[in-house]
Amino acid sequence: MCHFMFGPGWEAGCPSCSYLADHFDGSLVHLANCDVTLAVVSRAPMDQIEAFKKRMSWRFRWVSSFGSEFNGDYRVSFSKDEMAAGKVSYNYEPQQFPREEAPGASVFYKNEAGEIFHTYSTYARGLDILVGAYNFLDLAPKGRDEDGLNFTMAWVRHHDKYGAGYFVDPKQKYVAPKKLDSSCWGEHHS
Repeated sequence: MCHFMFGPGWEAGCPSCSYLADHFDGSLVHLANCDVTLAVVSRAPMDQIEAFKKRMSWRFRWVSSFGSEFNGDYRVSFSKDEMAAGKVSYNYEPQQFPREEAPGASVFYKNEAGEIFHTYSTYARGLDILVGAYNFLDLAPKGRDEDGLNFTMAWVRHHDKYGAGYFVDPKQKYVAPKKLDSSCWGEHHS
């Protein structure tokens, strides 16, 4: 299960998580024939997820953990109190984290009796192995070319946001995801 950074009220999903998700659909048939199901989970409600999924033309299974503690249990979402404390438990250590959502992946096993076991989790750069484009970049002369950037993956955009004049701005700062109009949010999700 991939923990996709897309919180309630966000205008769009995380660009870096979207970059990762762009690699999922081609794997689905292969995974299914090895008795593996890929699922993606976000805290955004299903209507937000479905709209963004349609925009991005994705087919993989995406579920909502909206209103549950699932993402918090797997240390990929943090409460306001945790954020206010200055450090959260992420990637197996207390650290400062700039937002309430974090990337990760968790693996589960369902046995013959129907019992479900959590067998593995990885966070942050542990997800790189799932990004086929990174593997191609690692073969290229310039590699990932991220050394001079203000933050890792600063160059990544939603695949529908690259333009003909696109260039990497090494000084670009992290920009938090935009929120939807709160008046609209309150009408539909109180």
